[in-house]
Amino acid sequence: MKEIKKVKLFVNHNSRSREVEKETRAILLEEGFEIVEENDFDLGIAIGGDGSFLRMVNESDFKKDALYVGINAGTLGFAQDIRVDEVKDFIKSVKKNEFFYEDIGVQTVLIESKEGTTKFQSLNEILVREEELNTIHLDAYIDGVLLENFVGDGLLISTSFGSTAYNLSYGGSIVDNAFDTLQITPIAPMSNKTYRSLANSVIIPSTKTITIVPKSGTDNLLITTDGRNYFYTEVTKVETHIKNHVHLIRKQDYNYIKKINDKFIK
Repeated sequence: MKEIKKVKLFVNHNSRSREVEKETRAILLEEGFEIVEENDFDLGIAIGGDGSFLRMVNESDFKKDALYVGINAGTLGFAQDIRVDEVKDFIKSVKKNEFFYEDIGVQTVLIESKEGTTKFQSLNEILVREEELNTIHLDAYIDGVLLENFVGDGLLISTSFGSTAYNLSYGGSIVDNAFDTLQITPIAPMSNKTYRSLANSVIIPSTKTITIVPKSGTDNLLITTDGRNYFYTEVTKVETHIKNHVHLIRKQDYNYIKKINDKFIK
C-alpha cells in the first residue's frame, strides 16, 4: 500500500458530523496531509454513522488502491472504528504508519432480467424479494449445485463485513472479518408439508458462487443492496461472488471480539 498523503472526507449531513469534520480537517492540515475533493485519494474518511461509511465506499467505486476508515459521529457505528475523542491520536498514528489494514471482501452481483444484464458491487449485502413483498419462490445454487427450493419472504446474501448489519437482524451469524465468506440467510422461510426451506443461514467460502433463480410468477424482484432499493422485471438469474476487496485501516489495538462486546453487549 502506498504512502498516505491525500485524504478525502465523506461527511454525513447533520450538525454533529459537520462539527467533527471541522476538527478533523484542522488536525489533518496540521499534520501535513492534503485534503482533496476528487477521487484521487490515499485515505477515505467517513464521518457519521454506518450509512456514511457505505456511501463513501460506494461513491468512490470501491477504490482498490486506497484505505478506508470511519469516525463515529452517529449512534452504533459498527463500521466506524474511530471515536471522536480519538481523532487526533489516530491521525498522528497514520502519519507514523502505526496501523494495519484488513482486506474486506466485496460482492460482485450480476442480474439477468428483461432489461438485460446489470452488474454492481456490494459491501454489506444484497436482499432478494418479490417486488410487492409477496411470498417468493427461489432456487438457490452453490457452484451450480442445488442448495434448496426456497419459499418465503426472501433471501439475504451478506459478506463477512455485512454479517453484523441486516444479516444479524434476520438471525444470521456474526462472522469475523478475518474470514472471507458469503452467508445466505432466509427471511421468513416456509417449512411445512408442501414446502421445505432451510430455517438457518448457510456460510460458504468466498471462492464459491451463489446463484438465485426465481420461479415464474415471482420473477419481478425488489433487490436491496447496501440499503438502496432497485426493481427488476422478469429476472432469470441473480449471481453473486466475492471478486474484489477494499482495504480498511485498523488501529494497532483493534480486536474484533472486543468490538462485538462493546457494540452489542455492553
